Amino acid sequence: MSMTAASATVGSLYFPRSRIKGCSFQPRMTVRSVSSQQKSTVTTSVDEILTNLQKQCATPLPVLRHVADSMANDMRAGLAFDGGSDLKMILSYVDSLPTGNEKGLFYALDLGGTNFRVMRVQLGGIDQRVIATEAEQVSIPQELMFGTSEELFDFIASGLAKFAEKESGKYHLLEGTKRELGFTFSFPVKQTSIDSGILMKWTKGFAVSGTPGKDVVACLNEAMKRLGLDMQVSALVNDAVGTLAGAKYWDNDVMVAVILGTGTNACYVERMDAIPKQPTQTAHSGTTIINTEWGAFSTGLPLTEFDKQMDAESINPGEQIFEKTISGMYLGEIVRRVILRMAEAGSLFGNSIPEKLQTPFSIGTPHICAMQQDTSNSLDTVGSILFNEAGVESKTGARQIVMEVCDTISKRGGRLAGAGIVGILQKMEEDTKGLIFGKRTVVAMDGGLYENYPQYKNYLHNSVTEILGQKLSENIVIEHSKDGSGIGAALLAAANSKYKHTF
Repeated sequence: MSMTAASATVGSLYFPRSRIKGCSFQPRMTVRSVSSQQKSTVTTSVDEILTNLQKQCATPLPVLRHVADSMANDMRAGLAFDGGSDLKMILSYVDSLPTGNEKGLFYALDLGGTNFRVMRVQLGGIDQRVIATEAEQVSIPQELMFGTSEELFDFIASGLAKFAEKESGKYHLLEGTKRELGFTFSFPVKQTSIDSGILMKWTKGFAVSGTPGKDVVACLNEAMKRLGLDMQVSALVNDAVGTLAGAKYWDNDVMVAVILGTGTNACYVERMDAIPKQPTQTAHSGTTIINTEWGAFSTGLPLTEFDKQMDAESINPGEQIFEKTISGMYLGEIVRRVILRMAEAGSLFGNSIPEKLQTPFSIGTPHICAMQQDTSNSLDTVGSILFNEAGVESKTGARQIVMEVCDTISKRGGRLAGAGIVGILQKMEEDTKGLIFGKRTVVAMDGGLYENYPQYKNYLHNSVTEILGQKLSENIVIEHSKDGSGIGAALLAAANSKYKHTF
């Protein structure tokens, strides 16, 4: 999700300084007032709302264990047959992971929002590994998001061609090979092979005609051919799969990858014989990567009236419930809804309820993160953010309550994400004793929420330790893998190269 400098980018947790202090914006302060008659009928105080919220969001150990167990059970059900659980458990068709032996020049293209990113990587085999990388980001014009499939893919291919033209002398193809590309495509796709997948529907504000129901790899290959760009897609992946591949290239103990940013997802290495819904599938390695699409998980989650109201008013009611409780798109909005209720029912900010506070998503996850970093006595940053983003004047007492709300929502999110990770690890361990808990196991993490929200990150780590216990959790390493999906896509193109016999 891209936003202007006047508001924060949720996925990257970017905080423009001007939004915290010194903003010249004058909010409307008296759009709606709470009358004395309304006040007299209000029986719910701010303290009661906060106490109830903390009670409903609580994640004691039994709740975390239930979530972890349910995640493992839903994974098995989703592997048994399509539609077996909320989790889609999609085969990635990645059965050749990078080994380090890969050599040559490979490209990556990452399309997941209003920008796309192109990258080239020169690989030098087991001794030199990654010799050089270069990357560029290109903005997609708004009109192309509502145009035709051919227009969009021609624009993307053109950006890729311009980038390829800038190849310097340190990048070179192996003799007898053509340029190959790893394509990270973060929209709902029914994958049919390592280098093909049918677009199910556009999301994230795209409404391009002519693509749903078509193979997106064929669309891109045809666009490159029209331009005379001598390059072909060798691997189609989503960002979680790319992150796993990129991290495993450097560390063979990586078994799981999790994205925690604007949205969320997780994938892991699975045995082919543990996938009943694909009995005829074979892989020479005996393993593949499963894309869980865990944002759709919903079993046993501690939900509040604010979650249910937000879900009911969303564009996908009843769907992506786990994502709506743990990801960057939604945490700030839940906080806004809670403090709006406090303002209405308990006059948290006095008699007026500004229009901005009533506006969905006016408070973003970057704002609640910034508020939680405020250690000043009078919570000046909290006051500035509330004034600039929600249009409210606040006293120190009200700011402290807002901080409590932020902490309650980020704590629940981080701890539930940790329980989800344990659920994946449990499932893998239960199927293959000693695979996970008997040795070092790495979970690769990417996404701005995990990277930039220290309280959330700590709650996640503490949750994993609490569920597994100190001894078992010592072997579980959660590592940040920044921008891992880009290089991961290039590495998967190399691992699935049509010329891999040459290295």
